[in-house]
Amino acid sequence: MPDYLPPKFWDAETGAVRIEELAKSYSALERRLGAAGGDTVPDDPAGYRIEPAMEGLEPDPEINARLMESGFTQEQAQLVYDLAAEKLAPLVQELAGETVRNDHRRRLADHFGGGERWNALSQQIETWGRANLPDPVFDALTTSYDGVLTLHRMMTDGEPEMISGAEPAPRGRSEGQLRKMMEDPRYWRDHDPAFAAQIRKGFEALYPDEG
Repeated sequence: MPDYLPPKFWDAETGAVRIEELAKSYSALERRLGAAGGDTVPDDPAGYRIEPAMEGLEPDPEINARLMESGFTQEQAQLVYDLAAEKLAPLVQELAGETVRNDHRRRLADHFGGGERWNALSQQIETWGRANLPDPVFDALTTSYDGVLTLHRMMTDGEPEMISGAEPAPRGRSEGQLRKMMEDPRYWRDHDPAFAAQIRKGFEALYPDEG
């Protein structure tokens, strides 16, 4: 056996160096020493200095212990956390968004008298909003509870011109909606010409051959 070779790497039976054991030992030593620059494996899991890549993703002692046992250097351990944040961040954002949307749906259902009534009303708001408002405006309003209430008020008051600057398109209103508008004091009491014209055009759009 060569004098420079530790006994554990010498196979006395075959009279040869245990290449596999030598390679494994070298790899382990390389992991512990790290690359050039002194990036080493800490002696204790608490020795990792992890910079959180996203809010809520704090260093975990159990994970750090497993990283240390596997020979992960400081830089490699940081990369593990960075990759986890990269994959988790979109999921966390989507979950947060869904939570907010569920809260809005619950509040709207309570406001309008129950889930069944809100489901029917939401379809009316969708039809009316798409017909009377620019898509970016409608989409922006539907992202919040207050925005949906604003849409509902605009639908019942016939006020898309407040946002679009144009006369509301008559299409999209059902006969029931038009008759509901006729119950508005602006129609039967004030005889508001602009409001009455909206109702007239709505019926003309519904029944173009009966004008």
